[in-house]
Amino acid sequence: MFNFGTQELILVLVIALVVFGPGKLPEVGKAIGKSINEFKGAMGGEKKKEEPKAVDAAETIDVEAGAKNDKRHKEVSDSSKEA
Repeated sequence: MFNFGTQELILVLVIALVVFGPGKLPEVGKAIGKSINEFKGAMGGEKKKEEPKAVDAAETIDVEAGAKNDKRHKEVSDSSKEA
């Protein structure tokens, strides 16, 4: 398709570094890679399964604390109904 040599590749990377800057370049590369993967999948008729999200320990603790608070709230509301 394209016949890129080492010099052309280096030139493209230097221009991209100047245009986007060193902080934004990894994000741009990731977005381009993701787009290419999605395009390949669409051309091949494949459906990609979404990767499960990683769960933070803080989220787990919040969920457990919320469940305990809900249980306590239910006990209090049940006891107020009895009175």
